[in-house]
This record gives sequence, structure tokens and C-alpha cells, in this order.
Amino acid sequence: MTRVALVTGSYRGIGLEIVRGLCKDFDGIVYLTARSSDRGEEAVQKLRTEGLSPRFHQLDITDDHSIQALKTHLLDTHGGLDVLVNNAGIAFKVADETPFAVQAEESIKTNFFGPLHISKALLPILRPHGRVINISSDPVRRAMPKCSPAIQSRIRSYSSMTEEELVQLMEEFVRAAKTGTCEETGWPKWAYAISHIGVTLMTFIHAREMEKDPREGILINCADPGHCKTHMAGFEKPPRTAKQGADTPVWLALLPENTLEPKGQFMMDRKIKEW
Repeated sequence: MTRVALVTGSYRGIGLEIVRGLCKDFDGIVYLTARSSDRGEEAVQKLRTEGLSPRFHQLDITDDHSIQALKTHLLDTHGGLDVLVNNAGIAFKVADETPFAVQAEESIKTNFFGPLHISKALLPILRPHGRVINISSDPVRRAMPKCSPAIQSRIRSYSSMTEEELVQLMEEFVRAAKTGTCEETGWPKWAYAISHIGVTLMTFIHAREMEKDPREGILINCADPGHCKTHMAGFEKPPRTAKQGADTPVWLALLPENTLEPKGQFMMDRKIKEW
């Protein structure tokens, strides 16, 4: 059966570089996905001029109907999935005047609940020796000291935390942002970082749950691509290229079938990173 890889939010930036890397080295079909069909198809055509052969499927990670349509397509066309890279996400600029309550709600909705809903839909159809890579970032490490001791304690309990408890934690942050009580309740006003704390904890929880799964060899990790030159981060200050940022996610996706580690780790530059 032909192997299948899929990258969310991959019409440009790090996502596009992950697709490009997988098209070169993955033994199977690679799906590029985007919310906009026009942008997605344009990216696919660009890669085809380079001699690569990605396929496109529309995907809005905040739309359950779009997620289910993708799942149905993968099952009907391929019978399952082998590699999932949760890359899609948003980031508000520092100077953005959007009210923080809106930034918090949109960031958690897209950057945390999006990957969570994609994972809940597609992990059940992942084949043995599958690979899941969730894109996180360094701000999770820098945001931790800005959280209250009580919240830090809850975050550090990830080894026993349930998915439901994680969802509750993320919802509490959004409520604090909406009611203007972040300071009183111990949350930093840093929506992007908190959303990626959620993604990182989700990775650890799902990796732990996969230990009980009868399917063999499934590895779930998260990766920090670093500060890269992209439309999201800008092109002047970041020291790394999008291609450099894509290296670790592609490496994790291509780990050989008999590989046992890493799993349930926060990775950067192909190494486990303290987060």
C-alpha cells in the first residue's frame, strides 16, 4: 500500500519547505494543504516546476466539516495515513492593535484547537510506524517563568494530565483574556506562546496515550523550527531560513520504521530540547 504524508498549512513558509523536503525523500504521496484552494494549487504548481509531485487537498483546521472531508478522502483514496505534520498556525504582530481578548481566542482556536481536532480525526487512521510532528516554538520555554507558580505546577504535571484537563487549561486562559484578568489569574499576555504550550502538552499526552495503542511503532513528537524568515515572523530579523526550520520536522517524519526514539519529545536541530 502506498504511504501517505500530509502537512497542514503548507502553501508557504516552513510548511512549504516541509512539503518540499518530503517530496524529495519520502517514499510515497505527499499532500500539501491550505485553507485557500487557489493558494494551495499555486504552491503545488510551483513545486511541480521543480520536478516534485505533491498533491493538494483543501483544509481549514478550524472547520470540522473540512477536517472530516479530508479524513474521508484519505480513507477512501488511500486507506489511511502514515505521516501527519501539524504546521498550520497564526501569529499576531507585536504592533497589532487587535484587542488581546480577540488575539487570545483566535490564537487558541487556530494554534491549539486546530491541531487537536486534526489529531483526534486523523490519529485513528494512522498506520503502524506512523509519524506525527506538531510544530511548536521557543516561546513556550520563555513564557513559562511568566506564568504564576500555580499555573506552572499544572503545566509541569503533563505526565499525568489528561486531554480534558489540557482543554480546560487553555479555555481558562481565553476566559482570563476576555475578562481582563490575566494578571490576577497568573497568565502572561502572550497568546502565541500559550497556544504553543497547549500544542506541546498535547504532544506529550498523545504520545503517552499511544503507548497503549496496539499499532506498532507510532512516534509523536513536537518540533521547534527556530526563528525563521517567513511571512509570519518577517524576513529581516530571523536568523534562520524556512528550509533550516523545516529540517527537524522532515527528519522526524522520515525516521526509519524500526526507530524507537525520540517519542513524546520537544525537538530542535534534531536534538531533544529542554522546554
